[in-house]
Amino acid sequence: MLAISGLRDLGPRYDAILCDVWGVVHNGRQHFAAACDALTRFRAGGGVVVLVTNAPRPNAPIRVQLDGLGVPRAAFDDIVTSGDVTLARIADHGEAPLHHIGPPRDLSLFEILRSSTGLNPPLTPLSEASYVVCTGLFDDHVEVPEDYDASLASMRARDLELISANPDIIVHVGDKLLYCSGAIAERYERLGGRVVQAGKPFAPIYDQALKLVEARAGKPIPRERVLAIGDGLRTDVKGARDYGLDCLFVTTGIHRDDLHGDGAMNEKELARLVGEAGARPTAVIPELVW
Repeated sequence: MLAISGLRDLGPRYDAILCDVWGVVHNGRQHFAAACDALTRFRAGGGVVVLVTNAPRPNAPIRVQLDGLGVPRAAFDDIVTSGDVTLARIADHGEAPLHHIGPPRDLSLFEILRSSTGLNPPLTPLSEASYVVCTGLFDDHVEVPEDYDASLASMRARDLELISANPDIIVHVGDKLLYCSGAIAERYERLGGRVVQAGKPFAPIYDQALKLVEARAGKPIPRERVLAIGDGLRTDVKGARDYGLDCLFVTTGIHRDDLHGDGAMNEKELARLVGEAGARPTAVIPELVW
């Protein structure tokens, strides 16, 4: 793995960047000025930047969130979210009743479904649902995935499909670690449940991102000219590598406690985590800078 000091070391090799958001561009409470500057400079040189996030909401509310965190619009061209991909999966079920697992803030997903497709599937108790959409925990500040075991057992008994709108297992909000819908999906898979994952590391979100890149560029962009950037080995790095993209791994994001427990990079732990993820990044950097 190549250790680089800044995006400028790699930038000239690529025409486009697919950049993760949480852990790279912001931490849920404030934006990272150096990362935003790096992306802005890449765009100023003629590159296209599409933000690719496992946020379970469609891109419109994510744009509002980024504005609130101070992320400049000059840092990116477009956004694709796991929520955008989830909308298509829900639409596949038509008007079938569904059960939603997740916080009230994610209900915008269903409002946008109604406005964009005209579909209005009823949100029902689990006992009446034909399938389940999980966007997270109902209260991720106090709950843990084990709290859902009874519901998952009931779902498995009825062979209900679970659409996971965010394959991430955990995320840092400031210094706090919170569970995401991927943690619930993982437990359901262990029970033998049927799971559909909408975001990274799975291909549909990359398909959507490349469509946005090529729309902005006005021409096809070969995959070898696209760089993915992210802080999650099992989502960002594995997803990019499986899709045939180079990947820059930001080591002070979700894996910071393992890799930077004493401040310095733990090379041995990095090798172990890369081996566990089954995906080797093209290059590594502590934080995204130019």
